[in-house]
Amino acid sequence: MKTRDLAFGLYADEQGLAWVSGLIADAVGSRSARITGESVTDSFAGSELSTADVYDFLAEQWAVEHPAQDSASRQLIELRVHLVCSLRTWRAIRKAVIDGLCPEGSAPHTCRVPWMAS
Repeated sequence: MKTRDLAFGLYADEQGLAWVSGLIADAVGSRSARITGESVTDSFAGSELSTADVYDFLAEQWAVEHPAQDSASRQLIELRVHLVCSLRTWRAIRKAVIDGLCPEGSAPHTCRVPWMAS
């Protein structure tokens, strides 16, 4: 088994980040995988780009989908979770998390936490 990363760009507050982390933990817990670390960053190592530069469209998505809500505590971040698992298990976990982030399917809907899998 190898160490593999799951990475998601998010426009989230603390509550939204906790919810996404919980989705990942649930997906990992039901499979033969182990979380070995988690990091939340607002910039990319070795790059001049910030997460705001890369994921700025997520803030725009929030504004369109939630026009009457204040986004004061939301930030553009990247959540990176380090897993020890097989490639097949990593793919299953990634799919389960994405399905959890968008449980309504492909019909138009409002995301609880705007996100992008990277």
